[in-house]
Amino acid sequence: TGTLGALISKKNKAPLYLDIRDIFVDTIKELLPDLLAWVIVPILSALESWTISNAKQVNVVSKGFLPYFYKRYPYQKFVLFMNGIDKDFINAKPRKYKQVNRKVLEVVYAGNIGEGQGLHKIVPELGKKFKGLLKFKLIGDGGQKEKLVSAIKKLDCDNIEILPPLKRNFLIKVYKEADILFLHLNNYQAFKKVLPSKLFEYATLGKPIWAGIDGYAADFVNKNINNAAIFSPCNLEEAVKSFNKLKICTQPRPDFIKKFDRQKIMENMAKDIINLRVIK
Repeated sequence: TGTLGALISKKNKAPLYLDIRDIFVDTIKELLPDLLAWVIVPILSALESWTISNAKQVNVVSKGFLPYFYKRYPYQKFVLFMNGIDKDFINAKPRKYKQVNRKVLEVVYAGNIGEGQGLHKIVPELGKKFKGLLKFKLIGDGGQKEKLVSAIKKLDCDNIEILPPLKRNFLIKVYKEADILFLHLNNYQAFKKVLPSKLFEYATLGKPIWAGIDGYAADFVNKNINNAAIFSPCNLEEAVKSFNKLKICTQPRPDFIKKFDRQKIMENMAKDIINLRVIK
């Protein structure tokens, strides 16, 4: 998409403003078989280089992306406007502290069920470990759903439920009824640079966050989100230990919402784009 934008900008002699939400080349080389990656990655790298080089300015949504781009394109101008929190989630934020007292706690994950999330490598084992204490509700679909289902059956986990994707209004309702919100990224080097947009949704709703993440995402959570337990991706022992650090309650996070309101972030990004056009 970025390369197409670069072609159109050249044809129309208009400045190109790129918004980078993932480092495709960095991620794909870890997901593809070695031989296929050896063929495809150099082509994609060339396209990336040409696209970035033709941009007047580049925005990235994660600070973790910057070292990658600074190293390859030291001459380019980069800015940072994160994903932020949508209005629907801000409207659903909790108003007061609420303690939870339930024998079996509900852990919710919503999103893609693919190789990038690696749920099949951690959730079935957690389900087995916390049988009788936790019930997992996984909402979504993806390329690794069959592996996940197979692993759940193999370990005979009757405390893990998989539901199809939900519309946002129903999803928010499920979030609000949950006791803990779960997030996990696979243990790939490329994912140490990302900042999952899901974190903004989770944090806004005031629930405890249990996350298997590393790198910049882990640093971001430790700095900005209270009542969040971090463990190394795919590490069962760390996941179990980190769970015990959580306070099982709903707790407003007003400072986080104020800092990462998407409307304010997008207003500033819009000004940045308009300014680029003015000084063309």
